[in-house]
Amino acid sequence: MTRHSPDGTLRGSGWRTTWVLLAFMLVNFADKTVLGLAAKPIMDDLGLTREQFGTASAASFALFSVSALAVSYLTRTVRTTVLLLAMALLWAGAQLPMLWTAAGFGTLLATRVLLGAAEGPAMPVATHHLHGWFEQRERTLPTAVLLTGAAAGVAVAAPTLTLVIDHFGWRWAFGSVGLAELVWAAYWALRGAEGPYARRAEEGGAAPETVPYRRILLSGTWISAALGAFAAYWMLSANLTWMPDYLESVTGLSLHQAGLLVTGAALANGVVLVGHGLLTQRRPKPPSGPGTGALMCLAAVAVALFALTDAVWLKVLLMLGPMALANVIMTVAQTACARIAPASQRGVVLGALAFVYALAGALSPWAVGRIADTADSVATGYRAAFLLTSALLGLTGLLALRLLRPERDARCLATSRDRRFS
Repeated sequence: MTRHSPDGTLRGSGWRTTWVLLAFMLVNFADKTVLGLAAKPIMDDLGLTREQFGTASAASFALFSVSALAVSYLTRTVRTTVLLLAMALLWAGAQLPMLWTAAGFGTLLATRVLLGAAEGPAMPVATHHLHGWFEQRERTLPTAVLLTGAAAGVAVAAPTLTLVIDHFGWRWAFGSVGLAELVWAAYWALRGAEGPYARRAEEGGAAPETVPYRRILLSGTWISAALGAFAAYWMLSANLTWMPDYLESVTGLSLHQAGLLVTGAALANGVVLVGHGLLTQRRPKPPSGPGTGALMCLAAVAVALFALTDAVWLKVLLMLGPMALANVIMTVAQTACARIAPASQRGVVLGALAFVYALAGALSPWAVGRIADTADSVATGYRAAFLLTSALLGLTGLLALRLLRPERDARCLATSRDRRFS
């Protein structure tokens, strides 16, 4: 792997890194999408109930949060280029065993646990690496582009993997994603490089100034960002796992139609993220609570209406419009938490953020499957699950309205740090 020194091509190099990491996140979310798209054939082939399938999906998050925090701590001493390469190789190693025709529920559980352990640090480490290429005021748009990997991963994976499942079976859906990850890893091994703003603790000889982690993690900005991201990730994880099944079982759409709608919703998420990034890129200060909280509350209303209406056309409009606004908190949470943390502590703070929101990934697939299985009907169960999601978005949106103030908290933390060193 090469080292890159700041020069006249710095901005171009930063954006090239952004696109490569976008591809990294794309295959990361293709990993998550494949299980939801293949839900029916997997359940039929392996004889699983919805609760069992939800357990398999939630298994991806058994070590997700712990791994996110532990590996993010390694960013203080280990190059992010090395960490990202190791993750991609582990992802491939977790997908390819499902090509084995004898691989059943036990193999599915084991490989999802491994996959989750390797995916947990993906977002915080990739964001930390990306922020090493951009100054503070320029980070919002690249971060938004990075996060569109979730939308792009679903948008590309949904139609592609649906075709793979239809023509080659669900096992090759896993295999195709694993092969894509090997290709990315090979490219990164040759071209991956850290940026000039990485600022690891061991470089430069002098110890970097730090703030006690408890002060950062107890700030209003970090708490509201973490809880808001938890709510948004709850919806994302539940939809990735169960939306195709919901659209087929409750609304009566075909697998192909469900795949198209999931793709459209993913594209809407991407448009929202990039649009928000473009609007805030030129602002001298990062986005804060009022606007973000209002968008989350609007998304909460949209999810509630989605749950209660029987009109398929209205469900489609809500999926392609206001429901996507909840994803803005994911960009804002990353940039806000990076804003209040010294550069040497940024990776750990972002890892702690991932630790919290990833808990939603462990809980929501299982919870939605459990609710759907135990309700009087599948439709009634899914309606209750969507209303729960709406409540989470609304409550955390109100919290963000009041507490998400990165500029204020950054000043307070800087003042406390200066007092410690004076």
